[in-house]
Amino acid sequence: MSRVYNFSAGPAVLPEEVLKEAAEEMLDYKGTGMSVMEMSHRSKAYDQIIKEAEADLRELMNIPDNYKVLFLQGGASLQFAMIPMNLMKNKVADYIVTGQWAKKAYQEASKYGKANKIASSEDQTFSYIPDCSDLPISEDADYVYICENNTIYGTKFKTLPNTKGKTLVADVSSCFLSEPVDVTKYGVIYGGVQKNIGPAGVVIVIIREDLISEDVLPGTPTMMQYKIHADAQSLYNTPPAYGIYICGKVFKWLKKMGGLEVMKERNEKKAKILYDFLDESRLFKGTVRKEDRSLMNVPFVTGNEELDAKFVKEAKEAGFENLKGHRTVGGMRASIYNAMPIEGVEKLVEFMRKFEAENA
Repeated sequence: MSRVYNFSAGPAVLPEEVLKEAAEEMLDYKGTGMSVMEMSHRSKAYDQIIKEAEADLRELMNIPDNYKVLFLQGGASLQFAMIPMNLMKNKVADYIVTGQWAKKAYQEASKYGKANKIASSEDQTFSYIPDCSDLPISEDADYVYICENNTIYGTKFKTLPNTKGKTLVADVSSCFLSEPVDVTKYGVIYGGVQKNIGPAGVVIVIIREDLISEDVLPGTPTMMQYKIHADAQSLYNTPPAYGIYICGKVFKWLKKMGGLEVMKERNEKKAKILYDFLDESRLFKGTVRKEDRSLMNVPFVTGNEELDAKFVKEAKEAGFENLKGHRTVGGMRASIYNAMPIEGVEKLVEFMRKFEAENA
């Protein structure tokens, strides 16, 4: 059975050489006589795995020394609560709502204090990023929150919001490691890894040290305190050990590929192939305002639900998997993360041309 082109939004395609390497080490990791899946997280071998993963991530993202890197569980969704629990000292936070995940984060924060929705693109089904150059930032806001790349709707912040000196918190789940990033512009930058980095079950939180303290909201569970995990170097309890091991391999793969500058160029090239086709197509059209388009997630429609369904079905038969759009928007969506090879996008466009010729 040959591998399909997997356009899933997550869990998503991983680099083939990483999977092959993991397969070779499955029964015996570097002479230990066991799999990483079976290994104690307190062992010397595992200690090296997690430390090396962190060191490689720091190198890739140029993470300053005054930021901690935490490998946690619970996905991005648990962070929707953890962030206010740890950071809402004044019980006020400002949220920019550009999609379903930002909306969920905003709703969750409302349980712990006053969450202000200071900008939103819900009026046009989240198909654009609002102007964030001069927002009504709350005087006493503890932080300003964004979801930087919106997986479902295919939008991306090209310019970070002007937070007027307030701490920026960003969920980067679906654009993690897709391009260089200036970590110093954020107080917290975090994401679930199952889109661009590894298997589901790990969330990486990069947090500035001054935001980590024992001063959390009353009743915050021990497991939900950043300080607990930071002090224990992500080993307070058993971490998602195998997932972190795969992430570490992906970091090495990214370094080998030439780092995040190179990934950005590759990702721009891949996205251009698909967007250029959508812009000239008589049948398909993209759903996002041009200047706000994501390089990672590309939603598109034919304008006819039956035709959309036919396309998804025929695409699957031709070896293009997971092109159905999210249930909240319908249509199609191609997620073209780091590990999607350029030929996958070229072949998809070829297939779309053929489908258009037969159905337009």
